[in-house]
Amino acid sequence: MTTSAAPVPLSTAEPPTPALSIEHVAVHFGGLVAISDLNFTVNEGEVLSLIGPNGAGKTTAFNIITGFLKPTNGTVRYRGTSLNGLKPHEITALGLVRTFQRTSVFQNISVFQNVMTGLHLRGRSSLWDTLLALPRERESERELRAKAYDILKLVGIERRAGDIAGSLSYGDQRLLGVALALAANPSMLLLDEPVSGMNASETAAFMRVLGNVRGMGVTILLVEHDMPMVMGISDRIVVLNYGRIIAEGPPAAIQGNPDVIQAYLGLGAKKRARD
Repeated sequence: MTTSAAPVPLSTAEPPTPALSIEHVAVHFGGLVAISDLNFTVNEGEVLSLIGPNGAGKTTAFNIITGFLKPTNGTVRYRGTSLNGLKPHEITALGLVRTFQRTSVFQNISVFQNVMTGLHLRGRSSLWDTLLALPRERESERELRAKAYDILKLVGIERRAGDIAGSLSYGDQRLLGVALALAANPSMLLLDEPVSGMNASETAAFMRVLGNVRGMGVTILLVEHDMPMVMGISDRIVVLNYGRIIAEGPPAAIQGNPDVIQAYLGLGAKKRARD
């Protein structure tokens, strides 16, 4: 009597679930091709960085995803929903929230009031509730104030809650910008050069904040030139050059890719990314 071999167990690892899909996207400005047949996905819960030289098409890609530009060809989908033709506020309502290269906070009100302003934009109370100070409005206001403090604590600037936003350091203003984005309750956060102009300690603080945000289950798409940060925080990296992808993969593979080194990193940048 023979005994058959035991079956080989199948892998129990779940395949990644795409959150954002960029499908054959092209962008033309007259005769200029800004992006040519762009294809990549951002999976749920991951940090993906989009890098490349100036003019490579990174910010154009962000503008397409967030509805500030329309693609000449192709489709952008978020969790299966096409974003083509949607306005920026409609895309934000789906959970995709973007920060910009330049700091965009309310300079003349307090840090706490900044976040409260963001939270009020998605509050549940009606106008009559607010005008009449009904009990449910008072309860909603208490909830929003608690949420504002939670957000400020998450990004590490709760100690500055009462300070005027314009008095913050550059790095803390960028953190406040992330707090405002979080007030919109994103499921995916798109960050456009968030540590540009920061010093090393501010960048390290920002990286810790992104770790906290990721811990909340928020997916992150990042455009950034700071290679040590990109290499230290990314799960995967997509490299653009002249509007097309020249490499895609985990940081170690990108760091050693000869095409990326030639087009963008350079030998000096490669060494800095390792340090």
